[in-house]
Amino acid sequence: MEHGSTMTVGDHGAAAPAEPIIRLVGVTKVYHRDAIEVPVLERLDLDVERGEFLALMGPSGSGKSTILNLVSGIDTPTEGRVIVAGTDLSDLSSAELASFRSRHIGFIFQSYNLIPVLTAYQNVELPLLLTDLTRKERKDHVVAALDIVGLTDRMDHLPRQLSGGQEQRVAIARAIVTDPSLFVADEPTGDLDAHSAADVLTLLQRLHVEFGKSIVMVTHDPHAAERADRILHLEKGVLVESQVRNNGR
Repeated sequence: MEHGSTMTVGDHGAAAPAEPIIRLVGVTKVYHRDAIEVPVLERLDLDVERGEFLALMGPSGSGKSTILNLVSGIDTPTEGRVIVAGTDLSDLSSAELASFRSRHIGFIFQSYNLIPVLTAYQNVELPLLLTDLTRKERKDHVVAALDIVGLTDRMDHLPRQLSGGQEQRVAIARAIVTDPSLFVADEPTGDLDAHSAADVLTLLQRLHVEFGKSIVMVTHDPHAAERADRILHLEKGVLVESQVRNNGR
C-alpha cells in the first residue's frame, strides 16, 4: 500500500500494454556441491504479465523454487538477467535488494513462518516496522490487511491459538500489508486440510482478480494450480508445457 493509503485495485483498463512484472532472459542456475556442478535452470526465458496468476509445477528438483528465489532477489542467476517490476536485479547491491524485496515482494510460505510469541496483529505489523509510517498509519494498514483475510476478530490471538488455515491467512495478511507488486507463494496449501486449502486459494484468487495482484505460485497440487491463469510445467530446469486457463478473467 502507498504510505497512508489502503490497498488499491489494479487498473485493468490502461490503453497501452504494461511491461511484464517478471522477465527472465536466458537464465541459467548452477549450484555447486563440493566439486560437483548441479544444473537447475537452463537458459530459461519467461515473461509473467502484470496482474497474472501463474502456477509452476514439476517434480522436486525441477527448478520451481529456484525461480521464486531468483525473482524475489534471494538468489542470483549463474547466467542471464532477472528483471522484476522494471528493475534488473543484477544491478542492485545486497542492501538495495533488501529494500527492493521489502517494497515489491510479498512472501507466502508453506510453513507460515509466524513468530510464535507475537499476536496475529504483531506478526502482520512486522514488515511495517522498517518503514517511516506512524503508529496510527501502521495500525490502519494492519487492520485493513487482516480485514481482507477475514481475521480482524483474531488479531490478538497467538499463532498456537489459531488453526493452520488461520495461520496461513495471517501470513498472507503479512504479505499484503506493504501492498507489494508481486506475491511469491511456495506450496501455500501444502500443510493444510482440503477445506482450509480451498479457503486460502480463494483468498489468493481474490487478491488476483479483485485487487489486480501478480502471483507466482509453486505447487504440486493440480487442484491448486487450476486457480491460476496459466500453468507452467518444468522438468530438469526446462519449461516443457504451458497451459493457459480461463478463470473468468
